[in-house]
Amino acid sequence: MTKVYVPLDFAAQAMGAERVVAAIEKEAALRGVNVQIVRNGSRGLLWLEPLVEVETTEGRVGYGNVKPSDVPALFDAGFLFGGAHSSSIGKVEEHPYWKRQKRITFKRCGVIDALSLDEYIAHGGFRGLARAFAIGPEKTIEEIATSGLRGRGGAGFPVGIKWKTVHDCKADRKYVVVNADEGDSGTFADRMIMEGDPFSLIEGMIICGHAIGADKGYVYLRVEYPQTAKVLGKAVELARAAGWLGPKVNGSNDFAFDVEVRIAAGAYVCGEETSLLESLEGKRGIVRAKPPFPAFEGLFGKPTVVNNVLSIATAPMILEDGGAAYASYGMDRSRGTIPLQIAGNVKFGGLFEAPFGLKLSEIVNDIGGGTLSGRPVKAVQVGGPLGAYVPVSLFDTPFDYEAYTKVDSLIGHGGLVVFDDTVDMSWMARFGMEFCAVESCGKCTPCRIGSTRGVETIDKIRAGENVASNIDLLKDLCNTMKFGSLCALGGFAPYPVESALRHFPEDFQKPALEAAAE
Repeated sequence: MTKVYVPLDFAAQAMGAERVVAAIEKEAALRGVNVQIVRNGSRGLLWLEPLVEVETTEGRVGYGNVKPSDVPALFDAGFLFGGAHSSSIGKVEEHPYWKRQKRITFKRCGVIDALSLDEYIAHGGFRGLARAFAIGPEKTIEEIATSGLRGRGGAGFPVGIKWKTVHDCKADRKYVVVNADEGDSGTFADRMIMEGDPFSLIEGMIICGHAIGADKGYVYLRVEYPQTAKVLGKAVELARAAGWLGPKVNGSNDFAFDVEVRIAAGAYVCGEETSLLESLEGKRGIVRAKPPFPAFEGLFGKPTVVNNVLSIATAPMILEDGGAAYASYGMDRSRGTIPLQIAGNVKFGGLFEAPFGLKLSEIVNDIGGGTLSGRPVKAVQVGGPLGAYVPVSLFDTPFDYEAYTKVDSLIGHGGLVVFDDTVDMSWMARFGMEFCAVESCGKCTPCRIGSTRGVETIDKIRAGENVASNIDLLKDLCNTMKFGSLCALGGFAPYPVESALRHFPEDFQKPALEAAAE
């Protein structure tokens, strides 16, 4: 029976994947043809969704942007055998966007049936866990430290140090908490891995729990991801039924570990780890003062590892191949690969996993194909809504934690939003401050009051009111927020504002220039 792959990924569904599945099943029945529909995750070539693939003797052949109305013509063209059609992209794994990547975290995403434990195991699943059980907690943490893996949520803190800190704590109970509150604009890597390869996250949580001495893990999932909740929840059920979760995890002597998925309430600040923990405990999502850090006093006051989805989902691959193998990729202190999420005004938006070190010019122009509008690129916001706007003059900066810090920027969660030359950067700076004002938890003054005063000040600048003195005031305000806020929301909100002022000063002088022209 021919296998036809149609992604269950939310992006593919938004583009009509479910209707395409129904059309294929209907057409196959009409023609008396047996087909097996497999629901894989997305391969990350998002501009081609829904990307339908057919398993042929020569490999999997892809058909992009398939609509239900295309299905009869696809059957006529013999697509079940890889037949020629205007939507064909040939063998998917020969496509330049796919072939150029180095996939480690996402190696199975889009390839296997997302909810098949048999396929997960056939593609290397649980090998990392088996090795972790064989070498024990201390050696497991050493492998993670050797890999150089840093938290993929944005802070870039070494994962091995965090795990060892919790491991060394003496406590009657410890926890693993996965931060799946992916709220940055232009980011979707966490969602993709949870929908396309959910067992990798579960395996990573078991490995972490075994390493630090925890028997319980939580996934704090943003409420805006209903499809993810459905897929991940089913994966947890399947893993529990098969003995990979529960009182005695498969392959262990007597190690108990279980996972619970908790749905967040939809606040951006709950992506900050202490707000997340407050919310997970059933309280209002508000930032805690640090110290104590969650590694010492986290969930319910117990030592807790809080890691991003990608950090945890990468652990099985590191254990499987060894930390040194993972560390052989990347540059300087940024080791391994980074799943780039290319979005905004760009031709080929999607997920692209590659070793650290790519230049922004390669990412935007070569991989992303430049702007969709065809106009010149003006800026790329790197690192979500709190990230800096990077101008074309800095496009040779390698994608690396320290290299971006040197240019007063940050790589965050790996999200990139591309803008063409029609964007008004003073308006984008205002958006940054407004975003902070709306999402602030209100606990600290610099964030709560500073963001509101920031919006007002930018409005005055845009209106041409005392422009020079208000720009000085805005810079001073940014400095106060940057160094006086309790958490990254208030502390990073100045990045888009300061970068817009620094690299695009002309956009803050428009009223004066327009007045002079008159």
